[in-house]
Amino acid sequence: MSSDLKLTFIDRLRIMRETRFGAFVPVLLALAAIWTYFGIAVPIWNYWGDSDAENIRFIFLSSRNIYNLFMQSAVIATLAVGITVVLLLGDIDLSAAATAGVCAALLGVLVLAGVPAWMACLIVMGVGTVMGAAQGVLVAYVGIPSFVVTLAGLLGFQGLMQKILPTGNLNVGDPFIRGFARVLLPDTAGWALATACVLAFAVLNLRKQGQRRQKGLELESSVAVWGQVAFFGVLMFATVATLNSYRSVPLLVVLLMAITALVGWVTTSTPYGRSIFAVGGNQESARRVGMNVKRIRVSAFAIVGLMAAIGGIFGASRFGSVSYTAFAGGSLLLESIGAAVIGGTSLFGGRGSVWNAILGALVIGSLGNGLDLSGASSADKLMFSGAILLLAVAIDAVSRSGST
Repeated sequence: MSSDLKLTFIDRLRIMRETRFGAFVPVLLALAAIWTYFGIAVPIWNYWGDSDAENIRFIFLSSRNIYNLFMQSAVIATLAVGITVVLLLGDIDLSAAATAGVCAALLGVLVLAGVPAWMACLIVMGVGTVMGAAQGVLVAYVGIPSFVVTLAGLLGFQGLMQKILPTGNLNVGDPFIRGFARVLLPDTAGWALATACVLAFAVLNLRKQGQRRQKGLELESSVAVWGQVAFFGVLMFATVATLNSYRSVPLLVVLLMAITALVGWVTTSTPYGRSIFAVGGNQESARRVGMNVKRIRVSAFAIVGLMAAIGGIFGASRFGSVSYTAFAGGSLLLESIGAAVIGGTSLFGGRGSVWNAILGALVIGSLGNGLDLSGASSADKLMFSGAILLLAVAIDAVSRSGST
């Protein structure tokens, strides 16, 4: 009896994660639980520690802290989106953070050398793409496991970054570069952007319903379709209202959402994107139906390199400097991979979403931010992050065993 119940639970878990929005549910619940806990606990701890109003304003759910949380999670989310593409193939990239560091360091050097900032950004994006594609060639054509190739890349790129930055730090004060993190949208522009996103989401939902009707597939109920639109609308308008109440919607967040939307469209609505899922699901079957598996793998690693370069630009903009510790010497890599996995992307390939990686980055960022505000040590942060990552991988493994 207990075995039947266990199989029933596994089947339900698998079915939920394979539905269109089912994969969002666990990470949304985790995010809601973290925000609820720290939203209640942090003000209490702050009160008993110091009841001064200057201290109370740093409560977890304040608009100021939510704004900082979005900015802190931007670089992690950018790298996580790229890593998700490789994870969909069943591969992994351990060099993404080091690639971002090399590109950020090169950006600083080019700007100081007098190269126009916009041109320097394009150059480092090209360099990042080449760095990723070179590793993809070794994986796809030479046959070296991605773990080994990217581990070697991690070590090599860390050394290259130290060569570029002999002192370990370089200030980047160019207005164009700094503008990515400093420019804020007018309040009305934030509301207009949120409205446009909700309308676009509604149109896409209705379009997919029409496509399913033409193909004779089962349709979602009207309540489910419009419920999804309403839920998305509440999230968008609540986010804009919160950010506007402190400062405004930062350009950095808008760029991150736009890039994620582009990568999401490529991976879900184009033949190339469907081939990524096919290769990740069953590489041999994909090869037999005529897909060029090697080129697909190389291109996926090139996308990771491009996203790492963009993450390096965002990091340089936010910090106003490039340092070895921030990119290669810290926990950026582990947090980025953790964000992708916590977001529901399978380590075995064939299942995941770049939008889930954004939510995973918010989970990682919220946990670290809440623990910082509550006075927890760095050891506590590492243990909590490890526990959440292990739980996410366990859920993926259990749901996959149910599928098998």
